[in-house]
Amino acid sequence: MKLNTPHTLKEIAELIKCEFVGDPNHLVTGINEIHVVVPGDLVFVDHPKYYEKALKSAATTVLIDQAVECPKGKGLIISKTPFDDFNRLTRYFSPFKPQTQAIGENSVVDESALIYPNVFIGHRVKIGKNVTLHPGVCIMDDCILEDNVIVGPNSVIGHYAFYYKKKPTGFDRMHTCGGVHLKQNVEIGALCTIDAGVTGMTTIGEGTKIDNQVHIGHDTVVGKDCLMAANVGLAGCVRIEDKVTLWGQVGCASDVTIGEGAIVLAQSGISKSLEGGKTYFGSPCSDVKEKFREMAALRRLPQILDKL
Repeated sequence: MKLNTPHTLKEIAELIKCEFVGDPNHLVTGINEIHVVVPGDLVFVDHPKYYEKALKSAATTVLIDQAVECPKGKGLIISKTPFDDFNRLTRYFSPFKPQTQAIGENSVVDESALIYPNVFIGHRVKIGKNVTLHPGVCIMDDCILEDNVIVGPNSVIGHYAFYYKKKPTGFDRMHTCGGVHLKQNVEIGALCTIDAGVTGMTTIGEGTKIDNQVHIGHDTVVGKDCLMAANVGLAGCVRIEDKVTLWGQVGCASDVTIGEGAIVLAQSGISKSLEGGKTYFGSPCSDVKEKFREMAALRRLPQILDKL
C-alpha cells in the first residue's frame, strides 16, 4: 500500500505512540507485508526468528518488538505489539468504509462492460473494456479488471486476506488493504474466490483460465496462460510462472513457486517448489514417472510380505 503523502519516521512513530531509532526525517512512502515490500516501505516483525529477514528486506522502515542495531539507511520503530500497531497504521491510512450502493465510490466501469443484475462493485475499482460480470459476482475494494475479463456467477474477487495472529483471546485478523488484479483475457469460473493481497495485489496473469470452485489465497501471483481445473486450492504467497496447468483438486501450500510449463495432475498436494517443464503427481507430489513407480512397488508389497 502506497501512502498518498509520504510521512516521516517521527510522524509514523507518533501515530502509534512508539519510540523510534534513526533520522526523524527518514521518509515512509508505503506500508507493506514482508512478501511484497519495496524501498520506502514499512514492514513489521514480532519474532526473533524473522528479524534478519525483515531487517535485510527491501523495506526501509521496520516496526519491531525490541531495540536492535539499525541498518544503515533504515529506520526502526520500537513497539510492544508490532502486529497490532501495523494494523493501526493500515486502518489509519486505509480505513474500512461501509457501502450501501451497488457500485462504490471512485470506481470506474467502462461503458462497454456487461454487468448482470445483482453484481456488487466496491470502492476504487477499475473495470476495463468488454468485461463480463455474471449475476451474483462481488468485486471488492481496490480491484482492477483489465479488458475482456470474464467472471462467472457468484464468484468473489478481493475478499479479506486469510491472515491471522493467534493470541490468548483468540485470532486477530490482519487488516486487508490490498486488492486483486485480473489482467487481460482472464476468465474466472463460477463460485470462485480470489482473496485480496494483505497490502498489495493478488495477480492473475494475462490469458489465464480458471474453472469453477477454485480458491486463490492472498498475494499469490499467477503467470500468463495458466490453466486451473475445478477445486484447485492455492494458499497465500504462491508464485506460479507462465503456462502452468493444475488439474482438479490440486492443493498448494504457501510460499511455493511452480516453474513455467509445469503440469500437476489431479488430487496432488504441492508442499514445496517445483521445477518447470515437468509433470507431477501425488501428495506430496513428485515427478509423475517416479510417483507411478512408487505406486507400482506398493501394490507388490502384500505379495512380498506373504513370502516372508
